[in-house]
Amino acid sequence: MTVTYTHEVANARLSGFSSLLVRWKGSVYKLFYKEFLIFITLYTILTVVYRALLHGESKVYFEKLCLQFQSYTDLIPISFVLGFYVTLIVGRWWSQLEHLPFPDSIMLLIGANVHGNDDRGQVTRRTLMRYINMAQVLMYRCVSTAVYKRFPTMEHVVAAGIMTKSEHSVYENVKTENLKYWVPFMWFTNLLSKLRQEGRIYDDMTYKVILEELNKYRVHCGSLVNYDWVSVPLVYTQVVTVAVYMFFVSTLLSRQYLDPDMNYSGHEVDLYVPIFTICQFFFYMGWLKVAEQLINPFGEDDDDFEVNWCIDRNLEISMLAVDQMYSKHPKLERDLYWGVPNPDVPYTAASANHKVDPFMGSTFDMR
Repeated sequence: MTVTYTHEVANARLSGFSSLLVRWKGSVYKLFYKEFLIFITLYTILTVVYRALLHGESKVYFEKLCLQFQSYTDLIPISFVLGFYVTLIVGRWWSQLEHLPFPDSIMLLIGANVHGNDDRGQVTRRTLMRYINMAQVLMYRCVSTAVYKRFPTMEHVVAAGIMTKSEHSVYENVKTENLKYWVPFMWFTNLLSKLRQEGRIYDDMTYKVILEELNKYRVHCGSLVNYDWVSVPLVYTQVVTVAVYMFFVSTLLSRQYLDPDMNYSGHEVDLYVPIFTICQFFFYMGWLKVAEQLINPFGEDDDDFEVNWCIDRNLEISMLAVDQMYSKHPKLERDLYWGVPNPDVPYTAASANHKVDPFMGSTFDMR
């Protein structure tokens, strides 16, 4: 899904972006090539009809019709409507990216503050993190088609080991017509409260900090549900889509090259191929298709979020951190710069030109 090209543009250079223009996956060409083929086919048909089949009064009437369309086509505020729409969609898309829930903060707090090397300590730490990941999966099932295809039923969630059979029974007994992705959060808080009472969490401040991080995680999950619930107003999407398509329908006539011998204003040259109209199609239709792709990043388009990878990554990392890595760290030993007040970290020959003197302020060399 997500197409990454960051490493290819790490350094600005001549024609640095040119190689990106010929890529197909995730490209703008892939988004609108079907519309472009339809547009250019219709334009060609009208051109052939005008040049080869129309004569006399019918030809003059066609030319007047093209001039009439030309006078009104540019009245459509396509740049303004599209620009504001795409800005809104991109801002919404970026905000959803920032709200993807990652359990790293809770994972660190659980691993450091829920104590116990015995079986109960290990089970509780793993269970707490499993609840966190369970809530994530339940939330993604509500908003992502890719995740729903992976977990079409709750039985698939149980079979994946994210939820146990007994937990599934308790989950099903929670009767509500609303979404239930919040249920694992309640299990988390109830178990955390018991651990505080048992003394496995040493103080109330730590208990409070863990709950605060849990709530931040819950807010992220809730925000994604809200984005799924409240879309960009349909009327605005309709206005923009109709405006773009009507603009290019009108250009089928307004951008025809008319007979230069008729001395119509602006038709002194006959180029046959509508070069600048094709450029407009590339810009405006590409703009619209970008918005269509980004308006819901939880689908299966090339640039949609890899939420299934997020699920796999979060479960693996969180379990590893609170279990195998609990209360473990490398052996303490003196580092290479022991006793050296001003360590000088070496550079390789390839990176030597990146070494710079410390910044001392803009007036340091002032005389």
